[in-house]
Amino acid sequence: MLKNFEISGHHTVVTDDLRKYITKKIGRLDKYMSKHSRASAHAEVKLMESKAKDKKQNICEVVLHLPHEIITVKEATINMFAAVDIVEAKLKNQLKKYKDTHGNPKFHQRLITKWRRANETP
Repeated sequence: MLKNFEISGHHTVVTDDLRKYITKKIGRLDKYMSKHSRASAHAEVKLMESKAKDKKQNICEVVLHLPHEIITVKEATINMFAAVDIVEAKLKNQLKKYKDTHGNPKFHQRLITKWRRANETP
């Protein structure tokens, strides 16, 4: 469970139910990180409410600070819970890409060596 994260609301009240929901959804994204990234990962969740002339928009923005990168995801919908769900899905995809690029270098080296051996002509 991701332990270091802040939840803040701008022009909106963050209820206990919403806080628990965000903790559950964003907190379990640590399984998509490598072990050394988990210790220093820090997430900032910003919830905003904007009132346009015709409709009300709820915006959820998550800034995830990782050792070699900062991942930012933002989504606006009518419902705040739906915005959190969409942000979680986007973050999951971004974290998979992060883990692939910043994963174990020995594993990548073995894959490259195996590929070279397979493409050699005897």
